[in-house]
Amino acid sequence: MGARDIAMRTALTLLASLAVAATLAGCQKKADAASSADMSMGSATAKVTMIEYASVSCPHCARWNNDVFPTIKTKYIDTGRVRYVMREALTGEPSIAAAGFLTARCAGAGKYFQVVDAIYHSLEEMETTGQPRPILQRIAQSAGLSKEQFDTCIRDEKALKDLNARWEGYVKDDKINGTPTFIINGKRYEKGEMPLAEMEAAIAEAEARGKSPS
Repeated sequence: MGARDIAMRTALTLLASLAVAATLAGCQKKADAASSADMSMGSATAKVTMIEYASVSCPHCARWNNDVFPTIKTKYIDTGRVRYVMREALTGEPSIAAAGFLTARCAGAGKYFQVVDAIYHSLEEMETTGQPRPILQRIAQSAGLSKEQFDTCIRDEKALKDLNARWEGYVKDDKINGTPTFIINGKRYEKGEMPLAEMEAAIAEAEARGKSPS
């Protein structure tokens, strides 16, 4: 084999290696790169991106939302330090989670988190009464949806199919097996409902480390 052939083979091997590396890098950063399907709040240029995989029918997610998230929102999200991304999981009671997320999306991007927060605060009532539908309908109406719009929303087969597909992708590709799970600038936290002090320490570490490449 001549020098030219050796050089060509070396170049091809290098290109193949780079292609594989790029593919692996794409797989590795998928979980911590926000997509168009995600719902988010906060500055897109924030130094820290916090992704939460959560379900509106998950009691642990509800407690974290009710007890910790208000401080995180006021201190970090509203001030531009953190961009928060919600990824919809179907843990807990999947039918309630699905109906809740469909309702939140039907309310529109501007009211999505308002609806999610209302569902979290009403989760105990749903569990106690065993009647989630009228409670979800009440929340939908408070967000401006009529009864007819609410009924159409939770029966939207395409929207439900898309929601299920996203969740299946999170389980398969992102290896999500419990909620809440957090990814903060690429670092994964599977501690469940992280206390405020631990969450603030994780944010401080992320700010010091810098934003993960995307």
